[in-house]
Amino acid sequence: MNERMIRIRGARSNNLDSIDLDVPRGALTVFAGVSGSGKSSLVFDTIAAEAGHQVNETYPPFLRNRLPKWTRPEADELAGLSPVVVIDQRRLGGNARSTVGTVTDAWTYLRLLYSRIGTPHLGESNRFSFNEPAGMCPACSGLGETVALATDRFLDLDRSLRGGAILLPGFVDGGYWHAKYTDIGSFDPDTPLREWTEDQRLALLHGGAHASRLDPRPPASYESLTAWFERIYLRTSDDLSDQKRQAIDRFTRSGTCPECGGERLNAEARAVRVLGRTIGELALMEVAELAAHVAAVHDPAVAPVVAALVERLRAMDAIGLGYLHLGRATASLSGGESQRIKTVKHLGSSLIELLYIFDEPTVGLHPHDVDAMTGLLKRLRDKGNTVLVVEHDPAVMAAADQIVEIGPDAGAAGGRVVFQGTYAQLLRADTPTAKALAARTPAPRTPREPAGTVTVAHAARNNLRDLTVDVPTGVLTVLTGVAGSGKSSLAAELVAQHGAIVVDQKPVGANRRSTPVTYTGIAAPIRRLFAKASGLPAKYFSANSEGACPDCKGLGIVYTDLAFMDGQETVCETCGGRRFTAEALRHRVDGLTVADVDALTIADALDRLPDPAIRKGLRDLDRVGLGYLRLGQPLTTLSGGECQRVKIAKELREAAAPSVYVLDEPTTGLHLRDVDTLLDVMSQLVDRGHTVVVIEHHLDVIRSADWVVDLGPGAGRHGGRVLYEGPVAGLRDTPTAAALGHP
Repeated sequence: MNERMIRIRGARSNNLDSIDLDVPRGALTVFAGVSGSGKSSLVFDTIAAEAGHQVNETYPPFLRNRLPKWTRPEADELAGLSPVVVIDQRRLGGNARSTVGTVTDAWTYLRLLYSRIGTPHLGESNRFSFNEPAGMCPACSGLGETVALATDRFLDLDRSLRGGAILLPGFVDGGYWHAKYTDIGSFDPDTPLREWTEDQRLALLHGGAHASRLDPRPPASYESLTAWFERIYLRTSDDLSDQKRQAIDRFTRSGTCPECGGERLNAEARAVRVLGRTIGELALMEVAELAAHVAAVHDPAVAPVVAALVERLRAMDAIGLGYLHLGRATASLSGGESQRIKTVKHLGSSLIELLYIFDEPTVGLHPHDVDAMTGLLKRLRDKGNTVLVVEHDPAVMAAADQIVEIGPDAGAAGGRVVFQGTYAQLLRADTPTAKALAARTPAPRTPREPAGTVTVAHAARNNLRDLTVDVPTGVLTVLTGVAGSGKSSLAAELVAQHGAIVVDQKPVGANRRSTPVTYTGIAAPIRRLFAKASGLPAKYFSANSEGACPDCKGLGIVYTDLAFMDGQETVCETCGGRRFTAEALRHRVDGLTVADVDALTIADALDRLPDPAIRKGLRDLDRVGLGYLRLGQPLTTLSGGECQRVKIAKELREAAAPSVYVLDEPTTGLHLRDVDTLLDVMSQLVDRGHTVVVIEHHLDVIRSADWVVDLGPGAGRHGGRVLYEGPVAGLRDTPTAAALGHP
């Protein structure tokens, strides 16, 4: 075997068609192909999964149980692998204590610097940590802001308990939580709360002594509404659902901590200075400015600390993140920003012969900034590593040593290697990517006439410079500009001032039972279809009801807890993983059992399931280019771009009155060929009278806009101004104009 190759034989994960492939080690290889062709199945679910699994196997069971779980891929042979580092687009998220400084370790160096040469001298570096009692502000516990329950929003005093007086989510009449208060006998459920005594209202809200004075007294297990809200919403995991975030926004008030002014640290730490600045002041400096400031520290005692910190900050600046500051919460970063921060963390590593895998590293980057990213990928390669990149951007393909295209199409029509070679060879090939690269730039079209305008007035969010911008209605407007120029801030102001439907890339599925079938509401029509064909009640064709296999409860798998070893998931022997009872599986529609329906792609289902309700539910998912998804595919497995297109499909299906839509980089994860499909979908929304505002860098989308707002000229404090607003044809003298080829 050639030791300089990753050897893949018979790879069959998901839609892969027994792929045989040799990928060069020590090289930069780009994996291309249309959306859903199998790129991610090969790179993430096969190569990364096997490498990750084998590394985990070197640890004892106790540690393995705490490491990320890798599902071993289906393949005949996988050889020549190295320990893998996956740098994906998942937002860093994290809790309220996670900042750009903590996640990049820059704050660790800064703390060390201040603990050694700061005046007055405090000593230990943990005195400058807002995550430790020694350094955190006592008023806000190091969070920089205080959150108080807005209990005045909990209740509608003009209603009774039965009439819906409790406004918190989950308190529907007859529901579990509702009954906890209406049925305990301490409160009159039919009298408006305004007619209650003050003690009764306070007992409902706060419990304690107020509850003890009630007659009859509530049971010992009684939980006041404030205690309930804190337990359910405020003492919870880091990753909150959209519904929980909305509830927290609605029923709490937050503001900058009055004691520390948002710096998170106690008074002693806030008083220490280096070069005349406090550490809190440095936390709010942009990274590019901070690098220059720290480099001016020449004390030989801390020279290694200064060198490491400056190197880390300059790497962030070089990759286009110079506009961030170390105090920025990681939860507020975009997917592209998150990915670039993860990349910076690995630049300082002295390990070599690693396998780095990137998922569309140019997401969120203006064409003007892509060179910085490709340079970074080459640096990782030149240090002696193997770099594999899933990417659609031609500039990244051009920088690669080799390109592998998977296709030719999506789903069952993909999963094969259709090309392997250099970029120059790809341009002469006859593949979907080659054809898309060869296609001429779309001819400019006459912009639509706007129906009117909405004005975003005096926008000063983040780096915006008191902007007032007229956004035309009834047309497609693109907000563009270099990364960090203020596009997302302007869009957020539009939403805040006028209201809009935001279609972003956050996950759409909460758990593995959430699939295209459940999301589109076609589960009931499918069950009715089988009920009509069989004469059985519809519930016999539900894997969550009477039709569920009795042994696996309709999951298709049986989980065995092996204590300190990895838990074992095995296919249910009774149903063979098909989830349904034998009786349900005896009946067919168009030759399909109800279990076979889950394996259909959306496109196949439109052809084979003769029901108008099913067609109506799936049609719009097909129209947004997701016809390759299988009906039973968990929505938790979708990429950010796919999640966004699922939401667009929902809006196509449900939107009625003219609305304003804000889309956040909808071309994420799209092949060049599929961008045309997306443009058609956005045109459909506009043709129905809607206003579509898109944050986007893709040049084809910008060319297709009726109106463009170009922000800049730089990032952070160097941006936040409108360089141009008007028809695309008039755009001149900006980085976007240069990328478009405008003179």
